[in-house]
Amino acid sequence: MNAVGWSPVAADGTARAGTMSTPHGDVQTPNFMPVGTRGTVKTMDTEDLRTVGAQIVLSNTYHLMLRPGEAVVSRLGELHGFMAWDGPILTDSGGYQVLSLGPSISEDGLVFRSTYDGARVELTPERAAAVQEKLGSDIAMVLDVPVPLPSPRPVVEAAMHRTRRWAERALAAKTRFDRAMFGIVQGGAAADLREQAAKDLAALDFPGYGIGGLAVGESPEERNTALEASIPHLPNGRVRYVMGLGDTEGMLDAIARGVDLFDCVIPTRLARHGKALTRSGDISIKRAAWTEDDTPIDEACSCLTCRRYSRGYLRHLFTTNEPLSDRLLTLHNLTYTFDLLRGARAAIAEGRFEAYRADVVAARRSE
Repeated sequence: MNAVGWSPVAADGTARAGTMSTPHGDVQTPNFMPVGTRGTVKTMDTEDLRTVGAQIVLSNTYHLMLRPGEAVVSRLGELHGFMAWDGPILTDSGGYQVLSLGPSISEDGLVFRSTYDGARVELTPERAAAVQEKLGSDIAMVLDVPVPLPSPRPVVEAAMHRTRRWAERALAAKTRFDRAMFGIVQGGAAADLREQAAKDLAALDFPGYGIGGLAVGESPEERNTALEASIPHLPNGRVRYVMGLGDTEGMLDAIARGVDLFDCVIPTRLARHGKALTRSGDISIKRAAWTEDDTPIDEACSCLTCRRYSRGYLRHLFTTNEPLSDRLLTLHNLTYTFDLLRGARAAIAEGRFEAYRADVVAARRSE
């Protein structure tokens, strides 16, 4: 029996709503995972995360295995105890971060230098699985080989086949059956490679599947082609997760094609750069026009930031480098994101997802 499962609640065309069950609770899908790279979502504590509506968070294997190390995290209550979060946690494998360092890549795995102290580090499919078992996440991702887009077809194809072989090794190395492991579909923007990768990974019978190698600069059309080629070949009763995707239009496109789960740094990173996500388009809180503006970011938003603070005050905080600016804008951006997906779930249940999607996109283009 799988430690993580997915059951349908409603469908509207290929868009679907459901419930993902995990050892630390249920997640209503479609849903979004805030990125807690080092065991924390930047500027947020876990009470903040519950307040804005988070049901599951993501942490980063690469960073945690280097600082403080998986053994320390394990001794301090695994990730749930370490970060005082009693809800579900997914950990990525670390491959995406490592590949940005220009590692040595072989069939064995990856060899790279730590960004913290320059020490030589090896990351293999087995090591990535073992680290994540020590971290105690509900869902561990296999080590994969993402490639930038565009890349030559032979490079994409070789990475896809290696990802499949590494997935088999990760499954063989798994020792904790109270936790789940997801496979990752690669294949770049080539529809035939995505189809083949999805079929190959589906044959390994994971409880869920990440769709990787996207949100790396490809066009919306390329991304949608990759999703349309992958999803029909993944088991219908398993979780589908587009890794790294978190913009409004991109998530709605993916939900329309049957995706259940997302993660991205967009809400938190934009907040630290003074950007607010709103129903009528994204705004920069840095604008001089807000200096004496006494209105909230979004009058229809229920977040603490919009209930209490004006654009003028938020601009003051940002331009004077007050740390409170990051927290308040992050609270708002995450609330916006969870409201968006809550609305998508309701729209699917009511059979009006396409109208919801069209209304959201039109409103954001109205300014």
